[in-house]
Amino acid sequence: MHGEYKMPGGKLVVIDLDLHDDRLANVQLSGDFFLEPDSALQTIHAALIGQPADADEATLASVLHDALSSEVMMYGVSPEAIAVAVRRALHRSPEA
Repeated sequence: MHGEYKMPGGKLVVIDLDLHDDRLANVQLSGDFFLEPDSALQTIHAALIGQPADADEATLASVLHDALSSEVMMYGVSPEAIAVAVRRALHRSPEA
């Protein structure tokens, strides 16, 4: 499944994922944004994997906020934008 979101005043956020037993799996975040440190990308993937497919944007954004330390710098992207992209990916799927 594939979802995209162009953050207002920001960059393109792209999510590719699968569902396994109605939970997010094989999550891959990409786009034209920047994260520091680079390990933050893996933290985002790990936080989203296993989340229920019916989780709303606010829940997904909260999970990401909780997973990311205050030292992570996000340029052109936010947890909320990632959550929108995830929901768009799920909305476009036949299973959703």
